[in-house]
Amino acid sequence: MDNSVAPVTTQKGREDADTISIAHHNPSKGGWAAAIFIIFVEMAERFAYYGLGGNLMNYLTDVHGEPNATAAKNVNTWFGVSALLPLLGAFIADSYLGRFKTILVSSVIYFMGMILLVLAVSVIHGHKSVFFVALYTLAIAEGGHKPCVQTFAADQFDDSNPEERAAKSSFFNWWFLGIVTGACAAILVIIYIQENVGWAAGFGVLAGILAMALILFLVGFNKYRIDKKSIKGSPYTKVVQVIVAAARKWRVSETRDGCGVCYEDDGGQPQSKGRIRQRTNKLRFLEKAMIIDDIDSSSKCRNPWRLCSQNQVEQVKMVISLIPVWISCIMFFAVQEQIHTFMTKQGGTVNRSIGPHFLIPPAALQSLVGVAILITIPIYDRIFVPLARKFTGIPSGITMLQRIGIGLFLSILNMSVAALVETKRLNIARENGLMDSPKTALPMSLWWLVPQYMICGISDAFSVVGLQELFYDQMPEEMRSMGAAAYISIVGVGNFLNSAIISAVQNINSRNGGQKWIGNNLNRSHLDYFYWTMAGLSALNFCGYLWIAKAYVYKNVAQEEPQEEKELMGFYDLPPEKMKSQDHV
Repeated sequence: MDNSVAPVTTQKGREDADTISIAHHNPSKGGWAAAIFIIFVEMAERFAYYGLGGNLMNYLTDVHGEPNATAAKNVNTWFGVSALLPLLGAFIADSYLGRFKTILVSSVIYFMGMILLVLAVSVIHGHKSVFFVALYTLAIAEGGHKPCVQTFAADQFDDSNPEERAAKSSFFNWWFLGIVTGACAAILVIIYIQENVGWAAGFGVLAGILAMALILFLVGFNKYRIDKKSIKGSPYTKVVQVIVAAARKWRVSETRDGCGVCYEDDGGQPQSKGRIRQRTNKLRFLEKAMIIDDIDSSSKCRNPWRLCSQNQVEQVKMVISLIPVWISCIMFFAVQEQIHTFMTKQGGTVNRSIGPHFLIPPAALQSLVGVAILITIPIYDRIFVPLARKFTGIPSGITMLQRIGIGLFLSILNMSVAALVETKRLNIARENGLMDSPKTALPMSLWWLVPQYMICGISDAFSVVGLQELFYDQMPEEMRSMGAAAYISIVGVGNFLNSAIISAVQNINSRNGGQKWIGNNLNRSHLDYFYWTMAGLSALNFCGYLWIAKAYVYKNVAQEEPQEEKELMGFYDLPPEKMKSQDHV
């Protein structure tokens, strides 16, 4: 039987691949000079996103008169949809438009949606349906923007260059720092304008910022590395092809006489050097897809729904291996969502006066999360990583999964501290006879709330950045928009999980006829019980994460450049025997 069904790579194919690689990695483009433009664009987009979302809970309760639980569910739903739509945006980017065009189109939609929002709170005020149409137009724009912008920025760094590869790891820290700076500025400035000048003025500023971001993105065009390769099909299709091919050959054995394995991708195009995936022992059932049986051998051309290359199979293994990690981080984002809902309402009941004439808006307390991140990221990047690197030999100091795990543990601490503070707040309300005066500020300083916000920020600095890097680094190169969308979708599912937990709590309360945990009057509610429930669920989730992370194996490649590895070790100033890979947690 002829086992050479995979096409042979031609000299012209090699020349074409080299031409593409040279065009894509033009040394005069990319790097920090290009990434900085995209970072500022993302800062502006985050400014608009958090300027809207940060105070959305108060808008729905104060302007539209929604109950606390209903408003919280509406906020969670909007954040959730905004985080799930990137899955569709990534599909469009990877299959049709490419990342640059998708970002451009999304930015235009974003601006138009914000203009509609301004009209909804001013000229056509009172039409709640128009407000929600504008809100979900922004969610659509978010769906195209989010999965592409970070990936497009990270693509400006060349993995084949040791110095740029190292810069990319640092990039994720500073990228997140830029996001937080934009979010903090919005929370401090826009929310103050919304509370003291008007909602239309606040949203109008956001529209102006989005217009500036669109202009800035176009100004940096000549500095970007844009992959000009034609887009050949959806990465989602490639995943399904492997699953279908493996299912069709579930009875075929590789050890059977005459069976071979397909190593090359369709068309015989070579993989870029250092990118051929090693054959791994995990998810072995998928390897059926690359076995050449009698039907494949007799075919003149390869049927991609029957026969897939080793590289394609290993890429799908990489994608599937991330699913357990994805699931184990959903609870983390359900916890983090409390800062936009109940923590904001909680902050509205305490003394927020600074001086005789200044009152801090409740939603502005969210800026404490950003402050914690702004402090944590530079310390982590400039002090912790170099010190940890000396002990672990890992370029990033600790592995990505270890970093995520630290954040998950801190989220348990976050909810525990929030529960203790809420118990203190309820005791003060009871002692001062203010149980039935929910709008009267309690004689309790806002500084009591600082620890839970700070812990929330520190946990973000670990888990969120770790997840961003993991879902970029561990995805196949051509599926990285899909990876970014997968990471963002965790946020969305976390929001829906939070809504589900709220509904479950309400149902249990109504069935038992006991005191409500979540009511319009927080002084008569038991938000502390809700926080303890979230802490308990997070602890159980953390145990599951440890088990998943321990079993995870980072991706590897069969072809490596010895000289490049030598240069990389020199760059980190470590002896070769101490340079370790992230093979384990």
